[in-house]
Amino acid sequence: MLIVGELINTSRKAINEAVDKKDADYIKKIALDQVEAGADYIDVNCGTKVYNEVETMEWLVNTIQEVIQVPLCIDSPNPKALEAGLSLCKYGQPMINSITDEKERVEVVLPLALKYKAKLVALCMDDTGMPETAEDRMRVVKSLYAKLNAAEIPDQDIYFDPLVKPIGSVDKAGDEVLGTIKAIKEKYPDVHFMCGLSNVSYGLPNRKVLNRIFVAQTMTLGMDGYILNPTDKGMMGTLAASQALLGQDSYCMNYITAHRKGLYEE
Repeated sequence: MLIVGELINTSRKAINEAVDKKDADYIKKIALDQVEAGADYIDVNCGTKVYNEVETMEWLVNTIQEVIQVPLCIDSPNPKALEAGLSLCKYGQPMINSITDEKERVEVVLPLALKYKAKLVALCMDDTGMPETAEDRMRVVKSLYAKLNAAEIPDQDIYFDPLVKPIGSVDKAGDEVLGTIKAIKEKYPDVHFMCGLSNVSYGLPNRKVLNRIFVAQTMTLGMDGYILNPTDKGMMGTLAASQALLGQDSYCMNYITAHRKGLYEE
């Protein structure tokens, strides 16, 4: 299971304000909090800083790495910002969020993945737009996998994102994601998965309930990576419980540790 902490993103008001003020102490605290809560990677996204994203990315990466030594997931639509972040990563194998099967995106991101030997979040989207059905997603997966495989990106470094949409606006969105995970697992058994889980509940009440149930559903079909808020005790507890029930937790040690940390006391 790979957990990517999602909180350092300038689309969040508090992070945006901290970046504007160059409040390094706040950014460091958010990074530390996520690692201490169980994040394996820290996502770094300053895509809202359109006019100075490269400089902001450099500042964030350097600031974060002053206090933590876990790998970073560099998250940007801008290839210059991606390279700025990747070039400064000191610890472990970096991750790029994300590549799609859009021609221009493949042309700029794939060389960066090879240069920096980065893991890749591979989003199920191409030049025709966002797919609706599991079948549409698998068409993208097949095409994108062929390109990554031809470039000799190892299967274990590919993290397919099945493109989670809000069920509040697309009734079958959750079911289509489940179908996609199952199909990818069957055809490409050695690749991994990653998704922005909370998208599924966007716009609905009691979002935590939906998010936690969706974690259990997706894990059952093979999902093994999430971009989420690791400081959400209930979510981290759900992950530990699901792993135990799926036989992914030897002697339930992670589950017992989660209990001792108070993750089930809500």
